Amino acid sequence: MSRHLQIFLCLLAAVALLGAPTTSRAKDEEQVLNKPPTAKDYADLGKLPDWSGMWIPVVSDQIKQMTTNPPPWTPKVAAQVKQQTDDQEAGKPLGIFVDCLPEGMPSWMLISHNFMEVAFTPGKIFLLGDSDGNRLRRIYTDGRPHPDDPDLTFHGHSIGHWEGDTLVVDTVGIKPETWLAIGEAQGIPNNGDMHVVERIHLIDANTLADELTITAPKVLTKPWKTTRLFERERRRDLDIVEGVCIEGSFRPEIDKNGNHVFVPAPRTPDGNRMNAQ
Repeated sequence: MSRHLQIFLCLLAAVALLGAPTTSRAKDEEQVLNKPPTAKDYADLGKLPDWSGMWIPVVSDQIKQMTTNPPPWTPKVAAQVKQQTDDQEAGKPLGIFVDCLPEGMPSWMLISHNFMEVAFTPGKIFLLGDSDGNRLRRIYTDGRPHPDDPDLTFHGHSIGHWEGDTLVVDTVGIKPETWLAIGEAQGIPNNGDMHVVERIHLIDANTLADELTITAPKVLTKPWKTTRLFERERRRDLDIVEGVCIEGSFRPEIDKNGNHVFVPAPRTPDGNRMNAQ
């Protein structure tokens, strides 16, 4: 082998060794979704609309829409929901949210009677709910797409972007067991392939509107468009406290050693806690 060829091969090997770490670092950087926020990212939060305070669902409007704007159920589901309504009117409501499972999406936004708080952070928006520790939504606003094959969860995978003062949220990857509910005793599991698009915005200084378009091909004949309203409250005594849902499945007791403990509480056949006698 000539001296010139040896030098050339050595230089080629050196370039390869130098290039490998650079390529690896580039690939690693591509995998980083939660990049460190910059000072500009924090400054940009100040340009967003004021959604501070506690947001209380307008329950009267929820109830009104059960009759004025019902979902376009398939005939089979419509019959099931009618039976649920008949049972409720007969004093035998079906408790569809038991065992402290999350209401999930979109039922949390549709029928919740509990407070909600919104927190803006660089690249993410958090929706925090009262009542139990499972009321948490993360909406990614850093430009990432949905995963190709998202893990199915109760609240799904949400990505959002701003169109003026309107937050547009796209949610997929919702568990098929998650209810599409119009009341606490009326609804149906979505059964898969549900897709929710929201347009969230202020309609006046203290009213937040969530315009939902819900596509659930297993239970609806067409996409359902509906709006839910939330009113702002700033009283300190209405701040969200720690969740107590799972605690409701137990009752306090003192054991044989004098320790304060929780023991399982008696349950009704549909899973709700029985009232103490």
